Amino acid sequence: MNATGVRIAAVGRYAPERVVTNADFEQMLDTTDEWIVTRTGMKRRHWAAPEQATSDLAIAAAKDALSRTGLGPNDIDCYVVATATPDFPFPATACIVASALGAVDKPAFDIEIACSGFIYGLTVAASMVRAGVYKRVMLIGAETLSKIANPKDRGTVILFGDGAGAVILEASERDAFLASELGSDGARPELLQVAIGGSRRAADAAALDAGEQFIRMEGREVFKFAVTKMIEATDVALQKAGLSKSDLDFLIPHQANRRIIDAAAKYLDMPPEKVLVNIEEYGNTSAASIPLALSEALDAGRIKDGDTIVFVGFGGGLSWGAVCWKWIA
Repeated sequence: MNATGVRIAAVGRYAPERVVTNADFEQMLDTTDEWIVTRTGMKRRHWAAPEQATSDLAIAAAKDALSRTGLGPNDIDCYVVATATPDFPFPATACIVASALGAVDKPAFDIEIACSGFIYGLTVAASMVRAGVYKRVMLIGAETLSKIANPKDRGTVILFGDGAGAVILEASERDAFLASELGSDGARPELLQVAIGGSRRAADAAALDAGEQFIRMEGREVFKFAVTKMIEATDVALQKAGLSKSDLDFLIPHQANRRIIDAAAKYLDMPPEKVLVNIEEYGNTSAASIPLALSEALDAGRIKDGDTIVFVGFGGGLSWGAVCWKWIA
């Protein structure tokens, strides 16, 4: 198959109806709106209903993306879901999504690299299109992190929201993919993890009583790691693309913490209007955060044909990555 270019043909999004505000947390925990905003930049986040699973959010975002193109589910050659909160350990959530959309016999698989999921997924999906393996790939970042956030831990439960963002990548004569830089360091998984439910330790009664089923995070260590790796990954991706920081029109970072975003933007000399941030509304939606921000920016008319964008994120693994992208309308 002949190599070709790739572009994002459409972007869709979905956020659950329930909104949890900082005032709600004031009623639940020993915290205040000021404490949360000062440390995270978050004011609201959307939480899934009890009956909603990650696939439900992913399906809604995928339908939104499809509606913006006139394409049908069977016009997509492959479905990829990036998530740390799959419906089940197996089967893959992507299989459930493709079937629910009505896609017949299409390949589908998940990428599980936590908050770096969209960056890894964009690299993989774009590579498949550029190599001529598929003409179109649907990549969805979707999470229901509220279901694995400890309701008694103010250091983590305030951070996480639920949502989904979907992008349709398709073959193009012009190539939007400029470069990618991915990395990981698994030496200290305990810095950011859910400790049980895998082959290392079962979800037994003792573990559940200890709250091991919830997200655990060493905040200070992760903060330092995040700032360093977001800056490094962005620098390397730009270098691979033969570009400098001054060539960058927009930075779309993973929405984990406003202070992390601001620190990275300051180093990169990016003025506020060029850094796309929606953390105030959604909190940290892990693999969904970047496509959610991209979708809102497109709907607002902020991104134009020819703009150079860096998508950058970090997450459990520990993992990190950046993709340098030329927007093709």
